[in-house]
Amino acid sequence: MNQAKKIQITLWATLLGMVFCFAQKKQSEGDVLFFQYEYQAAVRAYEKQLMEGTLTKQQFLNLADAYFETDNFEKASEAYMEIYGQDTLMDPHHYNKMLQSLSKTPNVAEMEGFLADILSTFPKELKENMEFNHQLLQDGSEEHQLEYEIFNLDANSAQTDFAPSFYNNKLLFSSGREVNKKLRYEPGNEGYFNIYESEIQPSGQVMSLHVFDEVEDTDYHKATPYYSPALNSVFYVVSNTENGELAFDSNGKNALSIAKQTIGGSNQLLLKDLSTSFYYPFYDDTNGKLYFSADFEDGYGGTDIYYVYTNNGQIMSAPINLGPRINSSGNEIAPFIFEDNFYFASDVFYGLGGMDIYKSSIEGEDFGIPINLGDQINSAYDDFGLIIRNEGEGLLGYFASNRPGGKGKDDIYGFKVDEKPGLKTITFKGEVVNAQSSAPVPNVVVSLWDMDGNKVATTTSNEDGEYRLEIPYETDVVIEATKKRYSRYIEQLGVEELKALQNQSYDIGILLYDDLVEEREGQKVVKLNDFYFDTSSTQLTEEIKTELNKVVDFMKAFPEAQLRIETYTDSRGSSTSNFRLTQERSDAIKKYLVENGVPAINILYTIGYGEEKILNNCTNGVFCLESLHKQNQRSLIVVLNDNVLFD
Repeated sequence: MNQAKKIQITLWATLLGMVFCFAQKKQSEGDVLFFQYEYQAAVRAYEKQLMEGTLTKQQFLNLADAYFETDNFEKASEAYMEIYGQDTLMDPHHYNKMLQSLSKTPNVAEMEGFLADILSTFPKELKENMEFNHQLLQDGSEEHQLEYEIFNLDANSAQTDFAPSFYNNKLLFSSGREVNKKLRYEPGNEGYFNIYESEIQPSGQVMSLHVFDEVEDTDYHKATPYYSPALNSVFYVVSNTENGELAFDSNGKNALSIAKQTIGGSNQLLLKDLSTSFYYPFYDDTNGKLYFSADFEDGYGGTDIYYVYTNNGQIMSAPINLGPRINSSGNEIAPFIFEDNFYFASDVFYGLGGMDIYKSSIEGEDFGIPINLGDQINSAYDDFGLIIRNEGEGLLGYFASNRPGGKGKDDIYGFKVDEKPGLKTITFKGEVVNAQSSAPVPNVVVSLWDMDGNKVATTTSNEDGEYRLEIPYETDVVIEATKKRYSRYIEQLGVEELKALQNQSYDIGILLYDDLVEEREGQKVVKLNDFYFDTSSTQLTEEIKTELNKVVDFMKAFPEAQLRIETYTDSRGSSTSNFRLTQERSDAIKKYLVENGVPAINILYTIGYGEEKILNNCTNGVFCLESLHKQNQRSLIVVLNDNVLFD
């Protein structure tokens, strides 16, 4: 570390030590600017407080966020690291911002060390998502990438253009291009966002651009439209107002609400909270769910994606978080569903840049691992708001990006492609259960292997025995499930089995060793019902074969077990003939087991004990009931290595 860097970090630490001694409750100029999204001005105000020694811990965190929002990632990472080292104020969302900041500076080693420290605090799904996307983006996934024809729309302006949405054969979108020069949105130094409509041409370009006048008029933000054909309505966000003027909460924050405009009909405000903004509505015509983004306190990071149940667009439930498979420690926005695939944008730290677009398969009420769409749709900048539809023999789509080469701050890009964006994957999900009792088995290690013997994915079943694995597409896969004192499950699946597997549960049954053995006569034996040979016979009856089949199954489950077959008879008859008879019966049992798949090498001994070990008083010359004699007629399958089998 050079001397200048040392001095800078020392100065930060000294100032932070001072400022945290002067906590103030009164809202400062920096707070007002910060909550009004004027981040550059907030930086100046907070830095002044920092030098004066009047900055609270929360305000210093706000300053770090303001650095982040103004792309000053060097200062943002230093501030986040200072807070992380001295206080517990940071949450997973700020960890995500810190990781993003570090990734955009030369401090790669610092980022990797920090990630190793905090990864255990993240949900299991986030770690799986990260590892899966690292694998996709680093191990030659380019060969599976689609060929896109991507083009910048001629209708883009020098201001912000984003949030495209299909409206019959038109395209709606949001723009900060000025309409009323007296009303300006200061943080963006442009006009308040408005909704525009345009005609889609066969090329994908648009023309006949004008303000979309079907929604209720306001001087402030109208943005991110989504048109529902089923309801003939547009869902969009609008600034909170009272009596035609902006409405602010106690922190001076103006938030966004979600409205619904029936084309040619009424306008309704659906979701409103002065302190919480709602973003990017998407209405699913198939089930009446209204999806949106918001930053609620119960979220996983920053802005999460939620949905509410509706009745023809009327809210019928509290917001429901999509969960940690979709939502991360970052911000998730812009949900869109196309043919059982859920598209959205996220700035989670393991992406290619700022916001990246991801695709997740919809699996009933669950979602597959979100897959980064790769470096054609995504870039090192912000890419978000993807929509797509079938067009001729291919697909037509649009998204927004602030990548270099555009006309303004954010531009809308069109694209054409032959297939749905996103790599093809295979999903295994289901329950691991006890094959005898059907009870769920937790903590089972479930792994997938390719045909070269490489482990490609692994997970552990949860308390309910549930597991889930997703991997890039393979034509042949081996699945394995293991847990100590349980049987090993292993199965190879080819193309047809994998095809049938999609969108279906793949349940795994394993056997508990302790369910299959018992203690008898001071030794561990395979648990069987008592069975009897006919008098003086060595022939196996169907009843005997039924019991011996349990031994075959036991050995399939625990192929390392070593067996000794012991057979006994009662005291009737001569001891010599009884000895010979039981030996032949033990040999007959071994012959059957070997013929049915038990390796001969696993049967170390076959012994006939004759009448040597009588269990009761029915010895030679003693009268006994038949039932008492039968107690002495028995065969045992002893597990010789029971005490070391699971070492």
